[in-house]
Amino acid sequence: MSNIQITTLPNGLRIVTDTVESMHSVALGIWVGVGARHENLAHNGVAHMVEHMLFKGTSQRNALQIAEEIEDVGGSMNAYTSREVTSYHVHLLKNDVRLGVDVLADMYMNSTLPDDEIERERQVILQEIGMCNDTPDDLVFDIHSETAYPQQSLGAPILGRAANIEAMQKEHLNGYINQFYTPANTVISAAGGVKHEEFVALVSELFEGQKQSDPCSFDSADYQGGEMRLAKDLEQSHFILGFQGINRLDEDYYAAQVLSSILGSGMSSRLFQEVREKRGLVYSIFSFHSGYQDDGQFGIYAGTGPEKLDEIIPVICDEVLKVGGDVTGEELDRAKAQLKAGMLIGRESMMTRADQQAKYALFRNKILDPEGLIRAIETVDTSAIARVAEKIFSTKPTLAALGPLDRLEDYSEIEQRLAA
Repeated sequence: MSNIQITTLPNGLRIVTDTVESMHSVALGIWVGVGARHENLAHNGVAHMVEHMLFKGTSQRNALQIAEEIEDVGGSMNAYTSREVTSYHVHLLKNDVRLGVDVLADMYMNSTLPDDEIERERQVILQEIGMCNDTPDDLVFDIHSETAYPQQSLGAPILGRAANIEAMQKEHLNGYINQFYTPANTVISAAGGVKHEEFVALVSELFEGQKQSDPCSFDSADYQGGEMRLAKDLEQSHFILGFQGINRLDEDYYAAQVLSSILGSGMSSRLFQEVREKRGLVYSIFSFHSGYQDDGQFGIYAGTGPEKLDEIIPVICDEVLKVGGDVTGEELDRAKAQLKAGMLIGRESMMTRADQQAKYALFRNKILDPEGLIRAIETVDTSAIARVAEKIFSTKPTLAALGPLDRLEDYSEIEQRLAA
């Protein structure tokens, strides 16, 4: 049994708890509703660099003390930056919750961004960017987003561009923190052996003094589509064929998730069976659907030998054209079962619970009801799949490709196939 509660403080800070009394541990953290899409393009990468720098010292602790205080009690600590969220989180025993909140609050409110640490972390991030550039099945996703949303922060790489990181200054980091790290834009979430009233009192004490603020704004997404090809001397060719998807607040969002599952999630999916099992054209192929606050991306990734490119694209286009019109009851039930099981199995992790609840509070300003999500998935029927497939696959395609690309069809030919 779990008990999910949410409290909003007078300054706008939201506190969510998902209590599981049988747990000895608590996963907790700070989720800020900003990411790469909230950046000025000239400072692309500042969100991710801020995430790194908050671990590098406060007015009360240096970088080593931040790490040691959590690990001294057997806890673990991490963070991530996405296009719309930045998270700082810890997982520790329930008797150490006060310590965890105290360290995170100190990082959030009192980071000093030491100059020497900025220079060191600059080099670390440049190494991280280099690793991504050397990993084609990662890099192709950055290329895809940039092509779908050109000249927009939503399409810019989360890690930032090397030139921007090299030029990043302390004032850029402080400006970003002061603008976006505000109570109305922040959720404190905890899951596990935690009591809501006690946790609210603790957070209220440690975050007191923060002034009321307005939620942050961002530029609306402007999906463009098109193509970007990057010829590289690789063993395999990597590509994503993408489309405009459904935003996470749209009533068709879960139908889009089910559609993606049918088309390219798992070994029983249509793409895996047709492209890999029957034809042996790939090792890896899958579809994905990512929802943002005001838009979404639907895509199909494949990595294949360059000699197979001219064969694989027509097969994928055929599957895309068919999927909206001939979904069987068995396929629909299997896809919905996969989504429901994935959500319920994920909730066995306290960190997943804390993360889910935080993002739900950020974007919907209410708690996530697992039973309500199951009902939303269960209501998806074949007519919803047909409607969403028509909506998604009638948008302008986005083609991102890198590797040996001599045998990859022209973009105009792919457009014609999809319009057939």
